[in-house]
Amino acid sequence: MKIKGQTDLDSYAAGMHNCLSIPFDDLLAKGFHTRQTDVRPANSINTAMQLVAVIFQLQSLQQFGGVSATHLDWTMVPYVKKSFFKHYIQRYLEDQKEFLDLDIEDMIFSDYDETIIGENGKKYVISRNKFDDWCDEHRDEMLERLGLTKEDFYFDNKEKLNPVYYQSAKKNTLIELKQAVEGMYHNLNTLQSRSGNQLPFTSINYGTCTSPEGRVVIKSLIQGSIKGVGKFYKTPIFPCGIFQYMKGVNDKPGTPNYDLYRMALQSTAKRLYPNYANVDWSGNAGYDRNDPCTYFSTMGCRTSNGLDINGLGQRKDGRGNICPVTIIMPTLAMEADRDVEKFMKLLDKKIGEAKDMLIERFEWICSQSPKSADFMYTNGTMAGYIPEEGIRSALKHGTIVIGQLGLAETLQLLIGKNQLTDEGMALAKRIEQLFKDRCAQFKQEYKLNFGVYYTPAENLCYTALKKFRDKYGVIENVSDREYFTNSIHVPVWEKVTPFEKIDIESQLTGYSNAGCITYVELPSTVLHNIEALETIVNYAMDHDIPYFAVNTPNDLCDDCGYQGEIGETCPQCGSTNIKRLRRVTGYLTGDYKTAFNLGKQDEVKDRVKHNKEVRV
Repeated sequence: MKIKGQTDLDSYAAGMHNCLSIPFDDLLAKGFHTRQTDVRPANSINTAMQLVAVIFQLQSLQQFGGVSATHLDWTMVPYVKKSFFKHYIQRYLEDQKEFLDLDIEDMIFSDYDETIIGENGKKYVISRNKFDDWCDEHRDEMLERLGLTKEDFYFDNKEKLNPVYYQSAKKNTLIELKQAVEGMYHNLNTLQSRSGNQLPFTSINYGTCTSPEGRVVIKSLIQGSIKGVGKFYKTPIFPCGIFQYMKGVNDKPGTPNYDLYRMALQSTAKRLYPNYANVDWSGNAGYDRNDPCTYFSTMGCRTSNGLDINGLGQRKDGRGNICPVTIIMPTLAMEADRDVEKFMKLLDKKIGEAKDMLIERFEWICSQSPKSADFMYTNGTMAGYIPEEGIRSALKHGTIVIGQLGLAETLQLLIGKNQLTDEGMALAKRIEQLFKDRCAQFKQEYKLNFGVYYTPAENLCYTALKKFRDKYGVIENVSDREYFTNSIHVPVWEKVTPFEKIDIESQLTGYSNAGCITYVELPSTVLHNIEALETIVNYAMDHDIPYFAVNTPNDLCDDCGYQGEIGETCPQCGSTNIKRLRRVTGYLTGDYKTAFNLGKQDEVKDRVKHNKEVRV
């Protein structure tokens, strides 16, 4: 009987890796290459935001998992400034006497090509016109006369700039920013990838940039989430928004971005996003507060990058998960005759076998030609690529991870109780410590980033359960439902408060260094009690939860657009054409009843609300 599951086995033969945090700072600043053309560096916030969507799509075609931006607020700051400068100059030029005498139509349509040298030292052919030349000439005159440079044009430099031009430029920049974010949201919910099979699984991390430009980016991203997309302003499925909670930056009143944290909570209550990444999580120790590339971030579902043994430290950009394998622990418990010591010995053996499977798959991926993922290796979206050394030079910085399924059911088989009891928790910690110790050992021995991964098991929770039941029959609190519990989670049917669930899972999340998530189920009424939601998120962060999410009912009538918690029929029009948006794993799904198998559907139906003692 199968006791290990190769995740996304259909991608094995193709030699594809799983997921990646994309180095947007470099790609937007230097430009990038595609099979058809070169893309110039971004010179405005609108262009930058649209290129984010393009890059997300292009990279998603090179792999089978998710793609993320690790600090999009910081990334966008230079392009907010570029747009501000451009709008300031335009407003200044409109005040010039000769502007009224220009033949605008003739000048704008008088195109010609010009070769320029980009910041990356490469030549680009750009299209210009006579109006561009006139603008540049008068811009340079203005800068020289006033003793200004391009670097003087930023929001905090109001005293040095003309107040009328400043106000006009800021207004137009903010309008452009809002439109750019709206465009990105719509693009990421409509662009198809993987042969038209699905949308790119995209995530954006943000929340820590405290510059005025960074703050408006955060505000626009959250507002875009709250507003929704389409004619009914639906909750965006993508990107998965992730607010980076950071002590001294946004965690409490008086910190620079606390107001944006409160805004994020409002979005979570209405749209389920953003989730919350704990920048100060103990598992990300050693990060550089001056370098947002090292801040804790995730790739949406739960995957994250830990300390790189091959030289990149806590850097997240350009790294990702290469391949996972999952151990189905309830099956092991039966193979061990439900004896604890036999189980631990067998688990140790299977962890070793999982390691061998991962190395074999890693070597297979490394054997592929760089042409198999040409966009990725040509543009360095995976960090560290050295052509002379082959693609292993980049892949070695990613993680190869050992996941697990069904801790609660395993404990039930071994000792008749799960991790909600002291005895169950003690055994759970022993099991997780073995995973952690072995991955640390393998990491040093093979100089590869082995990690412990708390598997989402979107399909495996059901397929593994069916095989288990076929062999062992129905066992109470083990195989009497249509699914095994994901990784170390409290079983969804257990009636606990949000704080109790956090207390239990926070004792186990520290054993994972390659990705985990903790979530709580709340009623729709949380929309009117942001203080209660803040209390819960703060409690999770204070208890060292690395990645936290809140689930609330989010239903939509497809006939009239009514949104809220809907029963069998729409309270506004009586329709039964209802889409029920739920977070089944880390991402949202359009309708969990059609997107997932019977196991996940039953798991969602069995989930109890963790709404006791959540009044503030």
